[in-house]
Amino acid sequence: MGREVREVVASSGLPVELKLVAGEESESGKLTEQGGEPALVWSLEVESLEGAAAVFLAGSPESSRKALALPAAAPLIDLTHAAEGDPRAHVRAPRLEPAGYQVPPGAVHVVAHPASLALASVLRRLHARYPVRRSVVHVFEPASERGSGGIEELQRQTVGLLSFKSLPKEVFDAQLSFNLLARLGEEAPVSLEQVETRIERDLATLLAFASPACPPMPSLRLIQAPVFHGYSFSAWVEFEHNPGVEALETALRGPGTEVRGPDVAPPDAVGVAGESDISIGAFASDRNAPQACWFWMAADNFRLAAENAVAVARQLL
Repeated sequence: MGREVREVVASSGLPVELKLVAGEESESGKLTEQGGEPALVWSLEVESLEGAAAVFLAGSPESSRKALALPAAAPLIDLTHAAEGDPRAHVRAPRLEPAGYQVPPGAVHVVAHPASLALASVLRRLHARYPVRRSVVHVFEPASERGSGGIEELQRQTVGLLSFKSLPKEVFDAQLSFNLLARLGEEAPVSLEQVETRIERDLATLLAFASPACPPMPSLRLIQAPVFHGYSFSAWVEFEHNPGVEALETALRGPGTEVRGPDVAPPDAVGVAGESDISIGAFASDRNAPQACWFWMAADNFRLAAENAVAVARQLL
């Protein structure tokens, strides 16, 4: 996530200089590369944050909690969700917030979950044109949402299965490779239920920003998918009056979305890697519910979160 934020900052034209800070003592003091130049990784201390216009928390939740405990004057932008229980926390998504929206001084800016960003963007745009009665969404979560540990465990499980070796299960506590999981193992550090609740909570906030034209909350089910990167969504939406597939495709076209018609391959996680837009396609009317339609979505989880965080930073500069 930290690398993704640096890439977005570099391409955004923000007049800032990034300073790299490590939450783990083992990483501080190392020499790395930033913008093609050598850069020192600083330790996470009050002195390291002095003079900063904003601080991105993009490491581990533990390092974010350490930063939250520091008496830092700079605004904190949390991409790790570690500040969710903090009374200073405010869920942020600038492109979905109403005009003139402000948070109080001293607030911790919690970047909305990328799945909630994608769903809120689409449901709000649909509801503004064609009132939604109800919706059901299956959200397929990538291993990268568990950080580098999740990616490495999926890779090692895949190799282990093909070579008949034992499977590592520190992150998922279950076989994820060549599998789909409706629930992680009991020893998993983070459960799917916890993440599902986080998505719902952030989504409710983002949908409420659209008041009074606020679409109803969808019914969500989070599934752990055996993919490294990118969210996928299977959405069923029932309307007050179904406008038809072509009208829905037209309604969803706009900034931040890529709509794929019937003559184009449906979106997938591989195709959206590194892309800012939410890709939507595979529209189909429900044969058993005349007022409902199905569609499929895909989005780059890291890119959505990073661009949202940089949008918050732009407001703070």
